[in-house]
Amino acid sequence: MVFSRIEFLYYFLPVTLLIYFIAPTIKGSPRVKNLALLVASLVFYAWGEPVYVVIMITQCISAWFFGICIDKYPSKAKFFMIVSVSVSFSALVFFKYADFFISNINNAIGGGLPLVGLLMPVGISFYTFQIVSYTFDLYYGKTKVQYNPLDLSTYVALFPQLIAGPIVRYEEVAKELAFRRHTLKDFSQGARRFVIGLAKKVLIANQMGELVEIYKNSPENSVLFTWLYMVSFALQIYFDFSGYSDMAIGLGKILGFKFPENFNYPYIAESITNFWRRWHMTLSSWFKDYVYIPLGGNRVKPARHLVNIMAVWALTGFWHGADWNFLIWGVYFGLVLLAEKFYIGSLLQKLPRFARHLYVMLVVFIGWTLFDAGSISQALAEIGAMIGIGVDTFAGAHSLYYLRSYLVLIIIGVVGATPMPKYIAGKIDGAKISAVLEPLAVAALLFASTAFIVDGSFNPFIYFRF
Repeated sequence: MVFSRIEFLYYFLPVTLLIYFIAPTIKGSPRVKNLALLVASLVFYAWGEPVYVVIMITQCISAWFFGICIDKYPSKAKFFMIVSVSVSFSALVFFKYADFFISNINNAIGGGLPLVGLLMPVGISFYTFQIVSYTFDLYYGKTKVQYNPLDLSTYVALFPQLIAGPIVRYEEVAKELAFRRHTLKDFSQGARRFVIGLAKKVLIANQMGELVEIYKNSPENSVLFTWLYMVSFALQIYFDFSGYSDMAIGLGKILGFKFPENFNYPYIAESITNFWRRWHMTLSSWFKDYVYIPLGGNRVKPARHLVNIMAVWALTGFWHGADWNFLIWGVYFGLVLLAEKFYIGSLLQKLPRFARHLYVMLVVFIGWTLFDAGSISQALAEIGAMIGIGVDTFAGAHSLYYLRSYLVLIIIGVVGATPMPKYIAGKIDGAKISAVLEPLAVAALLFASTAFIVDGSFNPFIYFRF
């Protein structure tokens, strides 16, 4: 189940919220509410693949048990930490990467080893990272052990950010699991954030996604259509993912949780280093704290420092998908970041702001092409088409038609990817008229989003299987 579905918006969510707010708070403890959230989260998770709930429950029990062992037996804490992390990653590796490794072994030896052929459990990459962060933080004394399996399971399975983050660390919600306050103001702000995220997903990301599919199925091979595709996919993945994060953060606020921000207008960055400080910030932070720093970070010899950076980015790429294009995508950005750090960083600072921004967008477009391509050869062909290599024409009838058809939406998307809408909304918010305009605008966005969901069948979510 995803947020941009009628069954979630008008069946699952209203029933869940009703049960949640009816559930009592006993002596200041929201434990009954946590139970309601846990049950709802398991139903949410099991909606499409009920059998995989067993995996999630097993992971929750494992994290709870080994967490207690780490706390109770300090002399053996490292052993229990390693076992816990191994158990958590074993399911992720099996379901997400087994077929990748088997396929490559078959290609290398010419063998016929059978593929596992299993679907990957939804959200396993995200909740695995949350469990591992809890285990590491507990081992290093950055958080306290959770003795109550209900509360820890609620943290792991919490449905608002289960599918695609943001990646929430246990210490960020530990206090709220034990005590949280619900106010009408938080409910209102959370609902507004949710609807804005829904609109970003349905009204912009889905429409850009349709244009991406049109490009892939079109016989036209032109420079203009290639650039139109790159811009469309860049907008699709941003509004798709940031829209989901907005919905997750909004739902969290409704339920009394404060989730970390995940995006900060990455397309206005003036370096790739800054871009990755703005895009999927909780993932970047996770890899920094749990991979880069444990490897030694920058406190090692220069050669080892380079290895650490490339290891992090290779793993970042591989985390996104079990295919060579994702691995190459990660290595590509790792090399660009190394170039900025050691060679071209000072040169970039001397360029005009506009030139720095163009550089970032060009690098990002190439990166997204690698990310979305079905093969490396396809990605190279599309990158070549950007500069006219291997194309039939500069612009054809298809590209010109779809440019005219989608130009207004592309402009809206480009402006929406900047802080300008937030700035304008802030100005209006200070005026008395906002008390009337804001509810009307939110209602209009919800109505329009619902209409598009009902009317259209194209409603993918790029990060759904990550």
